[in-house]
Amino acid sequence: MEECVIGIEGMTCQSCVKTITENISSVTGVEDVQVSLETKEGIIKYQSGHISPWQLRDKIDDMGFEAVLKESSLSSSSSMDVQNVTIEIIGMTCNSCVKSIEGKISTLDGVDNITVSLERNEADVRYKADVVSPSDIRDAIDDMGFEASIKQSENTNVDTVKITVIGMTCNSCVRNIEDTIGKMSGVKTINVSLENKEAVITYIPALTNPGALRERIDDMGFEASLQNGLDLAEFDPLSEKVETQGSDTVVIAINGMTCNSCVKSIEGQISTHPGVENIKVSLANKNAEVIYKVDQTTPEQIRCAIDDMGFEASLDISRNNVGVRTVIVGVEGMTCQSCVKSIEGKISEERGVQEIQVSLKDKQATIIYDPAKTSPEILRSAIDDMGFEASLSDDCKSNTKQDRSHAVIVLTVNGMTCQSCVQSIEGKMSDYTGVHNIKVSLENSNATIDYDPGKADPESLREAIDDMGFECFIPDQSVLQTVVIDIEGMTCNSCVKSIEGKLLDTDGIKTVKVSLELKNATISYDAMRVKDSDIVQTVDDMGFEAKIADINRIPEVKAESCRAMSKPNPQTGQSDQWEVSFSQRNLATKRDVEKGEGKIVTSHFNVTGMTCASCVATIERTLSKQTGIHSVLVALMAQKAEVKYDSGVLTPSEIARQIDDMGFGASIIDDNSISDGSVELAITGMTCSSCVHLIESHVMKKEGMKYASVALATGRGKFTFDPSILGPRDVIEIIKDAGFGAELAENDLKSKKAGLEHKQEIKKWRRSFLFSLIFGLPVVAIVIYFRVIRGGYSQCIIPGVSIENLLLFFLCTPCQFIGGRYFYVQAYKALKHKSASMDVLIVLATTVAYVYSVIILIIAIIEEAMISPKTFFDTPPMLLVFVSLGRWLEHIAKGKTSEALAKLMSLQATEAVLVQYNSNGDVSSEEHISVDLVHRGDILKVVPGSKVPVDGTVIEGKTMVDESLITGESMPVSKQAGSAVIGGSINQHGTMFVKATHVGSETTLAQIVRLVEEAQTSKAPIQRMADKIAGYFVPGIVLISLLTLMVHVCLGYRKYNNLVAGMELEVDTTRNPHEVIWEFAFRCAISVLCIACPCALGLATPTAVMVGTGVGATNGILIKGGEPLEMAHKVKAIIFDKTGTVTQGVPEVTDTQLFVGEEVCSYRKLLAIIGSAESSSEHPLANAITSHAKQVLHTDNLGQCTNFQAVPGCGLKCTVSNIENLVLESNGIESANGAVGNSVMKGSVPSTTDSSSSAGQSYAVLIGNREWMKRHALQLTNEMEEAMVSHEAIGQTAVLVAIDNVIVGTISMADSVKPEAALAVYTLKKMGISVILLTGDNRKTATAIASQIGISIVIAEVLPSHKVDKVQQLQNRGQCVAMVGDGINDSPALAQADVGIAIGTGTDVALEAADVVLIKNNLIDVVGAIDLSRHTVRRIHCNFGFAVIYNLIGIPIAAGILMPFGVMLQPWMAAAAMALSSVSVVTSSLLLKLYKKPTMDKMKTEDFHAIEENMSVSTPGSDSVSVSIDSDDIELIPRKKQNSVLNKIRSFNKMEAVAHDERKLLDSDEEE
Repeated sequence: MEECVIGIEGMTCQSCVKTITENISSVTGVEDVQVSLETKEGIIKYQSGHISPWQLRDKIDDMGFEAVLKESSLSSSSSMDVQNVTIEIIGMTCNSCVKSIEGKISTLDGVDNITVSLERNEADVRYKADVVSPSDIRDAIDDMGFEASIKQSENTNVDTVKITVIGMTCNSCVRNIEDTIGKMSGVKTINVSLENKEAVITYIPALTNPGALRERIDDMGFEASLQNGLDLAEFDPLSEKVETQGSDTVVIAINGMTCNSCVKSIEGQISTHPGVENIKVSLANKNAEVIYKVDQTTPEQIRCAIDDMGFEASLDISRNNVGVRTVIVGVEGMTCQSCVKSIEGKISEERGVQEIQVSLKDKQATIIYDPAKTSPEILRSAIDDMGFEASLSDDCKSNTKQDRSHAVIVLTVNGMTCQSCVQSIEGKMSDYTGVHNIKVSLENSNATIDYDPGKADPESLREAIDDMGFECFIPDQSVLQTVVIDIEGMTCNSCVKSIEGKLLDTDGIKTVKVSLELKNATISYDAMRVKDSDIVQTVDDMGFEAKIADINRIPEVKAESCRAMSKPNPQTGQSDQWEVSFSQRNLATKRDVEKGEGKIVTSHFNVTGMTCASCVATIERTLSKQTGIHSVLVALMAQKAEVKYDSGVLTPSEIARQIDDMGFGASIIDDNSISDGSVELAITGMTCSSCVHLIESHVMKKEGMKYASVALATGRGKFTFDPSILGPRDVIEIIKDAGFGAELAENDLKSKKAGLEHKQEIKKWRRSFLFSLIFGLPVVAIVIYFRVIRGGYSQCIIPGVSIENLLLFFLCTPCQFIGGRYFYVQAYKALKHKSASMDVLIVLATTVAYVYSVIILIIAIIEEAMISPKTFFDTPPMLLVFVSLGRWLEHIAKGKTSEALAKLMSLQATEAVLVQYNSNGDVSSEEHISVDLVHRGDILKVVPGSKVPVDGTVIEGKTMVDESLITGESMPVSKQAGSAVIGGSINQHGTMFVKATHVGSETTLAQIVRLVEEAQTSKAPIQRMADKIAGYFVPGIVLISLLTLMVHVCLGYRKYNNLVAGMELEVDTTRNPHEVIWEFAFRCAISVLCIACPCALGLATPTAVMVGTGVGATNGILIKGGEPLEMAHKVKAIIFDKTGTVTQGVPEVTDTQLFVGEEVCSYRKLLAIIGSAESSSEHPLANAITSHAKQVLHTDNLGQCTNFQAVPGCGLKCTVSNIENLVLESNGIESANGAVGNSVMKGSVPSTTDSSSSAGQSYAVLIGNREWMKRHALQLTNEMEEAMVSHEAIGQTAVLVAIDNVIVGTISMADSVKPEAALAVYTLKKMGISVILLTGDNRKTATAIASQIGISIVIAEVLPSHKVDKVQQLQNRGQCVAMVGDGINDSPALAQADVGIAIGTGTDVALEAADVVLIKNNLIDVVGAIDLSRHTVRRIHCNFGFAVIYNLIGIPIAAGILMPFGVMLQPWMAAAAMALSSVSVVTSSLLLKLYKKPTMDKMKTEDFHAIEENMSVSTPGSDSVSVSIDSDDIELIPRKKQNSVLNKIRSFNKMEAVAHDERKLLDSDEEE
């Protein structure tokens, strides 16, 4: 006989003791049990041959108590049952792993000894079998992160089982099963046969069992069943529930149980109840699970029996299986185990479904469901909706009819006070006609009733309970349905958000998903509260066209549209296959849903594990069978698969999972933006804004295209499209078809730089110019000789043809068709798409001149004229020469406009020196690598004169770095260990070692280049207008040219003499008047075509924007596009955030004041004490004091602080010692700012020695506010109070310092103002901009800060969420508002403002929300940004004015309006003027490169110094700063210009007085 002691937790009374004693005593092998409530132990005597202490502990555990076996209590004989086990361990790498395992496992209860071998990868363990098991030891090693398995000896008992496996299709499935099951613990061998569809497994019964093996194969997606006569129900709970007909299980909720005695009492009493086979009561879950015979008792009788014992029992309808039913649904269309898992996963989520098992072999699904929540027809319809054909048998349909006799309703019942009320309602209503079951809950104040709808209805049930004296009513019922609505008229995501927001505010609508791409909305709504027609009407009322979609929610199948048909078996005559046929309309709807037309998407996958063509065929064949898959292409060598699928049916992750299920590895290849439907293209051949308009309009006409933006200056375009309709090749073909070149834009810096420099275009037009010049120069010489020198006389060689015309014809023809081929190609493609560009005008002019000349020459030859007619053969060569020259010069100038961006790109280093360190910390190697190969964390060496490769932190070295091209800082910046460096800056002096922190596209330089690129690609609002004008310009010019031709012909025939006189012709009377009239008319018409130029109009804005943004980038001002650049010049009010924007953002010590004499406490002693005391605090003010003390005392080590105690909101208390060296040392410290009075010192302290200090002395220190001093019985004098008030009045935080119970001084701190803030505010006011300070700080502090920098309008105590409201209030008054901020809380206001300006040291969120980013933390750049905007917009207006005036003046002159005054233009003159116009506009934009950013020296005028003195003598809280609340009378009045300094000062003060209530502008919300 053995004895053991078991610790027992959870006993509360003697009833628990009795329960344990009785239960354990009845265990076989137990001789005696003694349980003590006081010691919480149980002493058990037992026979070791029958049971072990471990099993006894588990039995007590199972009773609901917490039992622990005390090993020291085991008898010697018991502890002698020692065994050995060998455990294999995978994952050990060194002796540290060995020691770790031995140390951990040796502490386990029952382990006597463990020896781990690294060589054998094994552990030999000696353990007590009655305390711990080998599985426990193995699991403990597993938990340490190793793979552990028990090594079996040769005489270990093994068993064999055969498992039938359905669903295997190839050897890949075989290998997958063998690999997975072979790794299971306890499996010795496994052999899977594809032919026999079975797996033969040899296993160790002690470690696993057939049921576990079958379930594991089942979890892999195959259908597994046991052979060898094993009972499936033993391992399959579902089959047990399905097949067990005589018994059922119910879960009963029980309230009122307090201990395990109650548990045992219920189990004992109810187990004797007739029909109850088993009962398990859980104290933790407060319920009982009862297995009972349905023919002997009911759940309600069992519940009443528990109720009668004094507990509160109720049927747990949510968990029990009362009334659950089983239905078998025939399923056609399943092809593999993926279909099985898909159905099981989907249907198991259906309401009321408890369990489901799908058989691929039998083509059926067995479902256990709650008839009160669902029905077989609903389940069949759900499977049908998944794309399978589902059917019910006749038996199931009859059951469905029976199910309809059950309905469940929950009624709200008020007025119940106790269980007697509950019993009364349940007793009365259970006898009510039609009521099957009722459950009343006192806690929830409701009654759940299962009734027959044919015999009762909810209203009659409600009235019956009402008649009993209770207040009963039917709660609102929710019937959720889904509807799809087609919506026309949506243009952007703003429309989407507007519709979603409106519908979600509608009562009864649960969820809304609006798709801009599909032009529809999917809406889930409560059909009892809103109708689908009402939803359509709501969308219609918003201005959109809405209708219920044809492809809508698939309705429940009605009797007339669904027939269950059985196919008789020819052998038995019985019907064993079922299918459902729908009406034609429903079939079409379903087919449309399955097709998912318009949503075909292509995805690519990396596929591993393929070994031969058979694997390829397996994947392609299996995937092709899946619903939604359109095509599959697998490449064996590339290990890739391309799948086209319906995105409405499948997702890439689901496809990858299906490939995984086949036994292969699959991962989605992360496509670039092209797969998302966006692409950036490099476009060649554009000459003017007409080309831009042509490309954008032509591309947008194509179905599937969503967005197109083309930039003439950069030669790039961004396009967004529907990838299911179009692809990048289609977009390129569309552009090429329009007559332009297009290819994917390369995003490397080299290709971008080449594109910006326009090298290809420059080369093309230079070649065209030189070719035209070869023929153009002889033409000029011939014209001068024959028309000037010889006076227009030329002898005819043959009748009608002179030498002049013959030579001009031979020179003009090759120039016309070879030199002008670029223009002909572009014009043809433009006309083919019913559009016109500048090339059309040029081709028209040259072709008309050439054709006219040829025709009139042929007529002269036919008529054998004695005089050769006047021709225009000189016009095409000279026109092409000037146009080609203009294009050449224009592209050279365009390259200059992007010079700033190209210069930024050239800053990028190409190589880096990678440094490797050895174990001693010395440099072991240096390697030159490409900068693209640098990783984050690499150590790089930067020598003098080289560029810093990437952003990083200096870890060694000291040097000076030139950052001028990145930040605009002209002076070199000092760098040392800990300093941050920017990639692209130039190291000037010493060698430094840098740790890379940002690489690749994450570097500051790359981000700047990206922002500038986007800015130069974007269009300003004025540019969009110019592009629209250019689209109609060319057709308008053609009409004007035709009108000119017709007018001059008509006038010529009416007043020929006036025509001759106006032309001042040296006209030969022998010339035919018809020839003279038509020649003059064509000359004017051709001149109109030549002089008109939309290029100047189109280049006016983008060239200025490119130069402006580039100049801004080189000056440290990043402007994100043309729109903010144009908008900034309109700013009339600018709002500054306070903390971190106009102030430094961190507190600093400003004043130190002593209230005692030097003999009591010196300045050095005060700083040493408070610095040491605050060093133990983490408060920001404490950090400021500590840093100040270290700086002033010139030390890094302060005194010792003990007994530290801090009280939030009051102060701290501690003891300081070891400060003698700090007090005695004199390091030549001098006062920085002098002292105020006798006892106030700023910045530093005089070197004094405290004679009273003694070695080893300690000080009791108190630092805090007035309340903290009062708590320690210390009183403030009037002098102390005045000092505190004076500091607080100017926005500083002052704290008192007491040493040894004597208040000795005060120290004040504040967030200091940036030195340039006042100058920036003054300059902005001088520019006519109202300046406002916006802060969440208190009014006193905000007023003090505002008075220091000259801001008169202060908005204080504003929550971050309300900053947007303040910006909106200004905007509602018609003000163009700019917001300057740096924090996350500023980002909404930055986005709301017309122009958001973010400080470069701010958060990423603020930088992303802003329109302008200042790289340097300098407020002068705010002035620079607005000034640059004004200069740029002024240049844009100048360019536009020139382009418009040029066309308004040039076209009438070319048309001959000044002919009466003898002013006429030859076509070649018009061509020269046209070419000159484009070049002049670009040259005008280049003048912006001369822009110089305002500097502090230039901005510090005499006016500013006078105003600065005025601000320094003004006191905080004076009338100069307005903080009033009323916002009705505020007017932001820009200041007028003054002449004299005195007048300007007076005007400044007057403006402050006028703005006495400007604070009121944004304070209406606060008052509310």
